[in-house]
Amino acid sequence: MRKIKNTFLVATLIGLAYSCKPKQNMVYMERQTTELNQEVKQAVFEGSHLQAGDLLDIKVTAFDDNAVRPFNLHSMNQAGNATEVIPGQLVSAPVGYLVSNDGYIVFPVLGKILVKNMTLSQLRENLETRLLEYLTDPLVTIRQLNFNITILGEVKKPGQYTSPSDKITILQALGMAGDMTDNGDRTQVKLVRYENGIDQTHVIDFTDKNITSSPYYYMQQNDVLYVQPDENKKIIANINPNRALTFSIIGSAIALLSIIIRFK
Repeated sequence: MRKIKNTFLVATLIGLAYSCKPKQNMVYMERQTTELNQEVKQAVFEGSHLQAGDLLDIKVTAFDDNAVRPFNLHSMNQAGNATEVIPGQLVSAPVGYLVSNDGYIVFPVLGKILVKNMTLSQLRENLETRLLEYLTDPLVTIRQLNFNITILGEVKKPGQYTSPSDKITILQALGMAGDMTDNGDRTQVKLVRYENGIDQTHVIDFTDKNITSSPYYYMQQNDVLYVQPDENKKIIANINPNRALTFSIIGSAIALLSIIIRFK
């Protein structure tokens, strides 16, 4: 009888040992999908493409300070002009240009300008070209005031974040959310991006060294990054509470049996 109990105990311990094997795919950029000597490339940053609801800070400078006054919101505000919140026109708190639902801003003197799907660099060049009609060597600087991204799922601080810059990588986005938890599936992270009028989902493998060359390496305005739980977390989440209690009782029974066998 004692031999049978010992055999049962050993088999149980072996089963528990196999069930507690180390987690895999825990290290970022560990797997190499290309030859080891091949240089890892990095995606080219093209800039975030402007969308409806984007808030822009645009400043114009030139040799003649008086000549640029009509083209700057802060100058207009100091002159006593109102800044009511109207899509595509001047806004307040903070002062900037709000992209309307149909993708336009209304710029002083220049009027209504279509900016939807432009990058900040493209808009800067567009404005500088238009301003040449009024100014000598105009210089335009543009900053996006509400670059928003959302990180959800198995991260330590899920939520929506506003970045002071539109140049932010998916790795930096994870850093803003406190990194993934140990239960996050690093091989199947989902990026939801609004493209061509619809939300499209792309799967990213954070264990792949070539992640830096992915076309989705840089975040875009209103991107959603979702880290789904790994298989172990899914199994635990789907276990019936009564079944979990049963496993607990069985574990206690095994521990008690091992004590009895030891002192018998």
